[in-house]
Amino acid sequence: MRGFSLLLLCGALAAGSSYAHVYPAKPVRIVVPFPPVGAADLLSRTVGQKLGEAWGQQVVIDNRPGAGGNLGVELAAKAAPDGYTAVMLPVTSIAIGMSTYSKLGYSLEKDLQPVSLVGNVPHILVSHPTLPARNVRELAALAKTQPGALNFASQGSGTLSHLEQELLKQMGGFTALHVPYKGSAPGLSDLMSGQVALFFDSIPSALPFIKAGRIRALGVASSTRSPALPEVPTIGESLKGFEADSWFGLMVPTGTPREVIAKFNADVQKALALQDVKDRLLSVGGFVVAGGPEQLAQRVRSDVAKWGKVVRTAGVRIE
Repeated sequence: MRGFSLLLLCGALAAGSSYAHVYPAKPVRIVVPFPPVGAADLLSRTVGQKLGEAWGQQVVIDNRPGAGGNLGVELAAKAAPDGYTAVMLPVTSIAIGMSTYSKLGYSLEKDLQPVSLVGNVPHILVSHPTLPARNVRELAALAKTQPGALNFASQGSGTLSHLEQELLKQMGGFTALHVPYKGSAPGLSDLMSGQVALFFDSIPSALPFIKAGRIRALGVASSTRSPALPEVPTIGESLKGFEADSWFGLMVPTGTPREVIAKFNADVQKALALQDVKDRLLSVGGFVVAGGPEQLAQRVRSDVAKWGKVVRTAGVRIE
């Protein structure tokens, strides 16, 4: 029996090695759990183009929005574990979803395997130009003099945009009203018209309006300043310890052959090293973050723990 088991193991390893040697033999699908246009879509199309050129196979970008990204992630998690379906995850947002949604059709840690970190596309705190606060320190002081009077738009309840403001309120010691929207566009529209005062939005969507002077940048949410707006400080420079990086990574269904994951990761790393890929991300305020499966797995664990605590403290729950 032991010899039979060893024979099966050797056969499986040989088959996996052979499978990886010819992979990919047909088009590969990258599921994007959000609509076209946006950080996840941009990263998928930029990296997907390079992978297609390297593989000699089409890389199909499949946009599947809904439920804060969870519908697309569930679709990918339930796909065949053969390396021909991957998902571009906004890691932080999906980690938040693990705590905010009472029911999910998948487990981020059980049903998906990490392939590669891809990039960081930070959010930025912006305000209506008439708000008498020009940085986060002044904002916290203003909010404390008007408890609950200020309001924050968000991209939707339970999104990173929502939880960033909850973290800011918890760390800054003030209260404010949360006003959820269905995405960036309606939130930005009401911010510019003065219906709301503040908004944590992604840099790609906010950048044109910041440059046009229609909204004011108060602070970048990530741990480092954005190369697109180097003069804008991070929130952590005013509020020590604040950090809300917006990571993106590629994952595949659990059970995908290890050799395929290794090849997928190696080819993604080659794509991320190309200068035109780096420049594309820099043009929208993001930057490449190369890293293998273990680095992505560690980011998932870290973000699930960090944002779970913020969710519990704020009492956020979505049925």
